Amino acid sequence: QVGTLHKSLVKADNLELSDQCREVSGLTPEGLGKAEPLDRVLQQFSQLVSSDLKVLGRSSYTLCSDGQLLIRQVLHPETSKKNFLLSDCFYSFYDLRKEFHTCYPSSATVKDQTIKTMAEYLGLGTNETEEDFGVWQVKTMVAIIFSMLSESCNHIFTEPETVKYKYETGPCSKSETVDSETVIRARGLPWQSSDQDIARFFKGLNIAKGGVALCLNAQGRRNGEALVRFVNSEQRDLALERHKHHMGSRYIEVYKATGEEFLKIAGGTSNEVAQFLSKENQVIIRMRGLPFTATQEDVLGFLGPECPVTGGKEGLLFVKYPDGRPTGDAFVLFSCEEYAQNALKKHKEILGKRYIELFRSTAAEVQQVVLNRYMSTPLIPTLPTPIIPVIPPPYTIATGSVRDCVRLRGLPYTAGIDDILEFMGDATGDIKPHGVHMVLNQQGRPSGDAFIQMKSADKAFMVAQKCHKKMMKDRYVEVFQCSGEEMNFVLMGGTLNRSGLSPPPCKLPCLSPPAYAAFQTAAAVIPAEAALYQPQALLPATRTPQATAAAPPAVTYYPAQAAQLYMNYTAYYPSPPVSPTTVGYIAAPPGAVAAAATATHTPILPQPGALVRMQGLPYNTGMKEILSFFQGYQYAPDDYNGLIQLSDQARSVLQAPKEWVCL
Repeated sequence: QVGTLHKSLVKADNLELSDQCREVSGLTPEGLGKAEPLDRVLQQFSQLVSSDLKVLGRSSYTLCSDGQLLIRQVLHPETSKKNFLLSDCFYSFYDLRKEFHTCYPSSATVKDQTIKTMAEYLGLGTNETEEDFGVWQVKTMVAIIFSMLSESCNHIFTEPETVKYKYETGPCSKSETVDSETVIRARGLPWQSSDQDIARFFKGLNIAKGGVALCLNAQGRRNGEALVRFVNSEQRDLALERHKHHMGSRYIEVYKATGEEFLKIAGGTSNEVAQFLSKENQVIIRMRGLPFTATQEDVLGFLGPECPVTGGKEGLLFVKYPDGRPTGDAFVLFSCEEYAQNALKKHKEILGKRYIELFRSTAAEVQQVVLNRYMSTPLIPTLPTPIIPVIPPPYTIATGSVRDCVRLRGLPYTAGIDDILEFMGDATGDIKPHGVHMVLNQQGRPSGDAFIQMKSADKAFMVAQKCHKKMMKDRYVEVFQCSGEEMNFVLMGGTLNRSGLSPPPCKLPCLSPPAYAAFQTAAAVIPAEAALYQPQALLPATRTPQATAAAPPAVTYYPAQAAQLYMNYTAYYPSPPVSPTTVGYIAAPPGAVAAAATATHTPILPQPGALVRMQGLPYNTGMKEILSFFQGYQYAPDDYNGLIQLSDQARSVLQAPKEWVCL
């Protein structure tokens, strides 16, 4: 039976209509402006349908829609964005196009079906110009359904489409088979996004259980990307249509990905992790910055009775290095959202002498951090194009509280050092040699910030006054006066903002930087073959100096020929944001790489001999204490020249403070 036909307009967020929309629909901005908001229209819809059903003596109903776009791509995302719930009838519906193709297999494919093609296939004589926009479509759908229910077809609607109420978490094994036609990569996510936030962005589409995997960088921090696995290729194709839709104020890029990429991020085989994640439908919180001596009792006491951990001690998972040392990270399970929210309120509270950071996490993140982060090889094994390090003449780095530096914020991402020098104008002559430092983000790209060392605090003040909010290309740049101490703090990975300084991220002690040749104080250029990465050793056993480049001029702002790239990049821990102070890098030309590969090597270390690196020494350690530490072992040579304290230049390349190298 057919009930009463009702038509309601929904007030749009944006009342601007394209010419095509006006022509097809006949709508006007004035008419939409007087319409009711979506939540009120849906409420009216529910009341009207219930009233009609009551007249027919029925109480339940199932929706039938022209395809899936209206429900999956419009109603669910809009209601999620506006923070109100849809009634249960919108979580189960029939797709008329699929049902029609099932009833009439010789008709057009589901993808090519429209109300008009279905009506033409059945020979229904309808004229869409005679009815208002939307009314013709509904009346024609009624006629099509009656034709399918007739005795000649006797079609039965049995398998409705379903929309999942919520995203289900769960582990993923590396042995699973993941169809590449079901995986997408989302890029540009806010760093604090959780799996639930991503599931909300794709609201209306069915994500597979445990199908959200947040991607981490080499430090185990989120890099703004995620891999999402859907239940089938149809859902994946709908997800791709949300390319550049917004999550908050940010637009999200959505691309195709492969099952292999998903398993690389989300797959795991650890029994410990599998047991931890075996408790389903739990909220996972990640704790970072725990004291290395923290025990399970300490963590439970820190969380307190207001946020009980699922299973007590069994709901805690400490992350450790391969040698068993704690990393300061842990994952915690909570049985409900309320307990998790109570735990998140303890963000940056003190445990022992350290403040603890708490974040929402996912099953995939647990597996990445526990299984991959602390392996001897990096998460992302690919290395950048070989580079040649160029060491400029020694100079002093600004330190202390004297405000003789300036910070540039809001630089165009395409800006280079030449652009900065042009921006500075006449003040360029007051910059210290090698005093321009570009700050890079986690991906090694310009962050929009830079620091400049001036010859005096007065010069820095004058530059800040003169250049503040001056235009560079299409953007205005903010210029602030700061101290050398603040500059170095940011260049080493900390953050500088209105609330003060935030400490730099901890270096990973188990990872070693790429290999470089021994440092020659008299040479301006490290041998070209040093550009070939050899992470198996700290220093190569065989190296020979090559022809050196022309010495840089007496006053330079960055190393010669370094216009293309000026950054402190190491393949194993590019702790952002960071930029060099004593070492610059330039891309190696193909000829240099080829020459490096074929160059003959001569030993520069005494043979036989070996190097060891000592890490974590007290700052007041002297030669006597180190020799005492190695008592009973033979070291060379006898005059202790083999004991080399690393210079500031060496530290800048090796990225390993408090170290000695012994021969």
